[in-house]
Amino acid sequence: MRIAIIDESASRASIIEEGLVQLEGSEIFVLTERRGLLARIEEIGPDVVLIDLGNPSRDVLEEYFAVSRALARPIAMFVDESDDEAIAASVDAGVSAYVVDGLASNRIRPLLDLAVRRFSAFARLQADLDEAKGKLADRETIDKAKRILMKSRGLPEPAAYAELRSKAMKANRRIVDIAEAVVTAHELIGDGQ
Repeated sequence: MRIAIIDESASRASIIEEGLVQLEGSEIFVLTERRGLLARIEEIGPDVVLIDLGNPSRDVLEEYFAVSRALARPIAMFVDESDDEAIAASVDAGVSAYVVDGLASNRIRPLLDLAVRRFSAFARLQADLDEAKGKLADRETIDKAKRILMKSRGLPEPAAYAELRSKAMKANRRIVDIAEAVVTAHELIGDGQ
């Protein structure tokens, strides 16, 4: 596991490193410079990012939330103090674990595990949502193609669907692919909206 620790304070970063000592087979990278941070993180390609901000200003916090949004990986963020607005912003930014006043070496490993598990759970939910949206869009395309066939050929709905299905089977393609072709052809002819 590749772990990036982001902390401008080397002494605070060492607390996080100490909490990861027992994690076998891991590579730990400590980044103390804010300049070029996103490029450096992408160069490292970590599996998990641990960010320790201590007591950040609103601007610094917002800057790190922007970094969090750009990374598609588990992120645990440590701060000394927080407020409801910062917590909400961290969730919106994709931070998996937002830890207030909890920087202690013995807590790092469980928080790392929590961040990874929450990220994985959220990623599964997002994938399920994307799949459901895709299926809904496919269904809408098929329904539109059926309406076109029903109107242009005077077919009942089951016959229009059977026609799409038959063409898909003959062409060894998905029904939605045939439906998209029907809709596109209809729009090109000028009858579609």
